[in-house]
Amino acid sequence: MTLASMYKTDYIQILDQHSQANLNSSWVNDKGAWMTNALIILFIKLFFGIIPGMSQELSWTLTTLTYNVGSYIMFHAVTGVPFELFSQGAYDGITLWEQIDGGVQFTATRKYLTTVPIVLFLLNTHYTHYAPVAFSVTLVATIINLIAKLPSMHQVRLFDINQKID
Repeated sequence: MTLASMYKTDYIQILDQHSQANLNSSWVNDKGAWMTNALIILFIKLFFGIIPGMSQELSWTLTTLTYNVGSYIMFHAVTGVPFELFSQGAYDGITLWEQIDGGVQFTATRKYLTTVPIVLFLLNTHYTHYAPVAFSVTLVATIINLIAKLPSMHQVRLFDINQKID
């Protein structure tokens, strides 16, 4: 593939992306999406909290890990659009995080979705009474989740994960 044809392909893909609303990522800006995110965290916490014999510290740690792993998979690991009928491949090769707000960085939604893992980590640290193991495990999970959200990681693929197959 020549350089000129590569730029033409990228230009055509950008045109395709802007030709219609992206149903895959537009929901994050809908009314109630932020509250739904908070409710999901609350339900995860309640789920782990009602398991007999589970300590409060372990419950918080599992809640933080579950949220971080789930949001990483949802926003940073899966590429494309699940309903190909509408996008016709315009979003193949880019993750949901890269689709949010058309790729514009530092929007209110992106700031919120970046702040949530940090706040959850701080809550976890407090409620686990600064236990070194819980702190270390949740710190690693939170950092991995936050690194994926950095603007410098936009459309960067590490270890051939999420590579677009031509």
